[in-house]
Amino acid sequence: MQNIHEGYRKDAKGRLIPIESIKPIDLARDQLVTEIVQKAQAVNKTLADFKNSVFADIGAFVELSGERYGAKLGGAKGNVSLVSFDGRYKVQRAIQDTLTFDEGLQAAKILIDECLHAWTEDARSEIRAIVGDAFNVDKAGNISTGRILGLRRLDIQDEKWQRAMAALSDSVRVQCSKSYIRVYERIGDTDQYRAVSLDIAGV
Repeated sequence: MQNIHEGYRKDAKGRLIPIESIKPIDLARDQLVTEIVQKAQAVNKTLADFKNSVFADIGAFVELSGERYGAKLGGAKGNVSLVSFDGRYKVQRAIQDTLTFDEGLQAAKILIDECLHAWTEDARSEIRAIVGDAFNVDKAGNISTGRILGLRRLDIQDEKWQRAMAALSDSVRVQCSKSYIRVYERIGDTDQYRAVSLDIAGV
């Protein structure tokens, strides 16, 4: 890290500028931005500490329930919903997987194309449109996993189509998992809950 001599400030290009030659408005802006960033970093650390603490607390409670009371909380993905005794508050732990496909997707696409060519256009035009939409890429060049996996819900008993759907299922891979904590408060005496926003845009 470059040593900055007293009476100088480093600019965006790394040059040392005498403080007396810097406009007061530029110094005031620098001070404001620095203060805001320091506050944001403190809030960021608080949120990180909160998340880690809540995950640890929920994990400990789930373990306690399983061992002491024989209750199994959370499914295969580890999702848990806990509600206060009076029903006013609800806390959810959610694990969300981001899915991707390996090279097996190409094999499935070939089988699907063969099915479409074998079927007459008039009889299966709606299927052709659904399949074409599923394999379209977005602006970033990504395929929608939801639309691709949605093809498995089509009630088509063709043997080649079934092999294609099996190839789709086998090609799915979990790219990454993200963990979320969601906190809710009941709205009055209704059965509806509103989220306690932990997002700066929602506060």
